[in-house]
Amino acid sequence: MPLAATGDLVATAAAEHRAVAAFNVITLEHAEAIVEGAERAGTPVILQISENAVKFHHGRPGPLARAAAEAAQQAGVRVALHLDHVHSASLLHQAADCGFSSVMFDASRLPYEENVAATRSAALWAHRHGLWVEAELGQVGGKNGEEPLDAHAPGARTDPDEARAYVEATGVDALAVAVGSSHAMTARTARLDHGLLGRLSEALDLPLVLHGSSGVPDAELRQAVTGGISKINIGTALNTAMTSAVRAHLADDPRAVDPRGYLGLGRTAMSRTVAAFVGVLEGAAAPVVAQAPAR
Repeated sequence: MPLAATGDLVATAAAEHRAVAAFNVITLEHAEAIVEGAERAGTPVILQISENAVKFHHGRPGPLARAAAEAAQQAGVRVALHLDHVHSASLLHQAADCGFSSVMFDASRLPYEENVAATRSAALWAHRHGLWVEAELGQVGGKNGEEPLDAHAPGARTDPDEARAYVEATGVDALAVAVGSSHAMTARTARLDHGLLGRLSEALDLPLVLHGSSGVPDAELRQAVTGGISKINIGTALNTAMTSAVRAHLADDPRAVDPRGYLGLGRTAMSRTVAAFVGVLEGAAAPVVAQAPAR
């Protein structure tokens, strides 16, 4: 089916008081696994490619984006394509031509006024080119001589009043908020500040996004959705599942050289992880497991 628009998927999820899952794509196997897991669950999903993934592919977004778009168009569920954590204006300006319907512009490490100016400029350009725009606001430094603090640094939190002013000044369509999750977590031990999330939801009239969700336990994810999160980003959990499956296969068969053997197992492990996460967000009781198969 045709590519879905990220903004449509998120708006529908927000109206139905649920969240759409957005999974990071690094390889074609990631894209195939995400689509397969979403089809298994019968649920729309977002494929997102980060600037770091683009750098891994020699700075060229087109090949991976077009491969992901092809996987999405052959899916039996609605799938959107999102360009994630963009710092570079040059990359932003390639988004529409590569099939992305949305972009997350990340100026969160800049002092507040610089963050606002950069994000406003990015949002104006993106909207002129039909792109839905997500941004991120954590505990932004640069005030009174403070250094900017990454939105996922320990203790970083998004202030509701600052967030309201930021959204009004930048014109973004969705906001990723810092409420206790962190990128690259391999253990699911994060505890979210649900009271703060409730205040943010009350203060802001736009969809809220949770980054770093791989490290958030099932119950916390469900509560976050109840508290107003409409898009949930997941990346490390897929990499953990894939790497664990590949590592186990190569340990069992050190002479293996055909990548189809271990990449196929890695793809299957990621697909199961996708289906499990989506099940959690849909209120299913099945736990998320991203571990290597027993040997």
